[in-house]
Amino acid sequence: MNVLPRSEVPEALTWDVSRTFATRELWDAACEQVLAQLPVVAAAAGTLSRAPAVAAFLTDSLALTNLAERLVVYAQARHDVDTADAAMAADYDRALGIAARLAAALAFARPELLALPDETIAGWLATEPTLAPYARYFAELARRRPHVRSADVEALLGMLGEPFSSAARIHGTITDADLWFAPAHDAAGQAWDVTQGTISALLAHPDREVRRTAWEHYADAHLAVRHGLASCLATGVKQQVMLARARNYPSAIEASLAAADIPLSVFDALIDAFRAHLPVWHRYWDVRRRALGVDRLGGYDVKAPLVDAPLHVPFATAVEWICRGLAPLGPEYVAATRRGLLEERWVDVAPNQGKRMGAYSMGVPGTPPYIFMSYNDDIFSVSTLAHEIGHSMHSYLTWQQQPLVYCDYTLFVAEVASNFNQALVRAALLAADDTPSFQIQVIEEAMANFYRYLFVMPTLARFERHIHEQVERGAALTAQSLTTLMAELFAEAFGPAVEIDAERIGSTWAQFSTHLYANFYVYQYATGISAAHALAAPVLQGDAAAVARYLEFLGSGGSLPPIEALRRAGVDMLSPEPVASAFATLATMIERLEALVTAR
Repeated sequence: MNVLPRSEVPEALTWDVSRTFATRELWDAACEQVLAQLPVVAAAAGTLSRAPAVAAFLTDSLALTNLAERLVVYAQARHDVDTADAAMAADYDRALGIAARLAAALAFARPELLALPDETIAGWLATEPTLAPYARYFAELARRRPHVRSADVEALLGMLGEPFSSAARIHGTITDADLWFAPAHDAAGQAWDVTQGTISALLAHPDREVRRTAWEHYADAHLAVRHGLASCLATGVKQQVMLARARNYPSAIEASLAAADIPLSVFDALIDAFRAHLPVWHRYWDVRRRALGVDRLGGYDVKAPLVDAPLHVPFATAVEWICRGLAPLGPEYVAATRRGLLEERWVDVAPNQGKRMGAYSMGVPGTPPYIFMSYNDDIFSVSTLAHEIGHSMHSYLTWQQQPLVYCDYTLFVAEVASNFNQALVRAALLAADDTPSFQIQVIEEAMANFYRYLFVMPTLARFERHIHEQVERGAALTAQSLTTLMAELFAEAFGPAVEIDAERIGSTWAQFSTHLYANFYVYQYATGISAAHALAAPVLQGDAAAVARYLEFLGSGGSLPPIEALRRAGVDMLSPEPVASAFATLATMIERLEALVTAR
């Protein structure tokens, strides 16, 4: 399983960055364009007292911000596929720096606008057509009034954007570019390259020795640099705590949830539901243990195939399966999906040396909604592709229907779109082939997805809350304390069927070089999968009104509060029902899997 250098990857398997900037020279010119506008932006300070000036400022600043964001998208797209390339890393640093400088230059606007009387803003919205589209923007601004500081403080906080990203960037650079992973080996002694792009496939390999050695070597590489990574994470948490205090929030978690207008009760209810439903997971691990014929599962067995001949699914086949599954959303949705995946090269498909870990969708208006992943010709890659195209189509429809001011949306709604797609594709596959081997593998994919979203992510959310509370109390975070805490949380979640290698499973925090730096980001994966399954159920039953509501939700972007957008789509995330229903779906999958593996 040799991994190609980036230079040898066929172009058809790479994303098309020329759709963002046709050449590196044009990107460079755009960098200079943004920098040249910084004095112009700064000169607008003190002028936001008349409606025409405010309308012009909002229009111009949003356009300039969009251009800066496109600079970052282009640079990140080139950097993430070859993290060891110093020139691309330098371009990425440059783009992030320009974006941070622009944010600092624009920082005067919120305090200046908030200094205006509410009745003045209300009058403008009623009488100035150019400002009418900004009603939600001004409502959000007013909601955050207690946490917006003076213009000087806001400018300083804006300037902190770039240096405060350094801890996450150092962590990511170490794990993506500098770590060397000892090769895995199979029972016959054949070597298998372990990289960020191949680890997922190796952990689903039928040879237990491949899985074990890949899992151990991957964890061991992170443990070898655990003290440095722990310093990065401790710095990141301290930064989040400092920013929360600077904005007058009582805690980092309240700062995070308030920014998205999510009540703290949603987070608390999720964690309570997760812990209450751990017996569902314990049952699954026992079913998996018996199916594999082992006394106890290792941490490397959670994705072990339960059939002798795992599905081989080339990328083109995956696209066909996904498009077939998404048919309930209509021909226009499917056509745009197919065009992006095959013709417009939204996706960076192949693993290669130096490619960073993970999968994501990325873009802004004016770029494609890119998809980063390492496709490994298996059912899990099909699932990842379906997930990420859900994100990309969410962005695609939002950008078509919303002005720039509402083209961004929170992760709380984003993870609904991605998991919704997976639910539809999975249902279509289960209906298409009733052979036990095929059914087992599709259910395994479902369980792998639930494992990440309704097992790993709530566990990381618990971990995240604990380490933030430690820092808020003035306690220190060390590599050993982080690893011990992580191991304890996973031991509780896995239960008796899984053998806990405390050091290696405890290093999971070190393997998440982005998520834990985003200030209470991960819990939204669990709420997202819960809402997604609630919304997918009527669509799968042929409810045309549910389809219409869902497509309207995708096009709404950031024009509505997240809770309200989901309520209009058909699910109430203030209720415990969606999370409980997701666990009921999980239990049904486990029952179905148990029946299939027992009947073999």
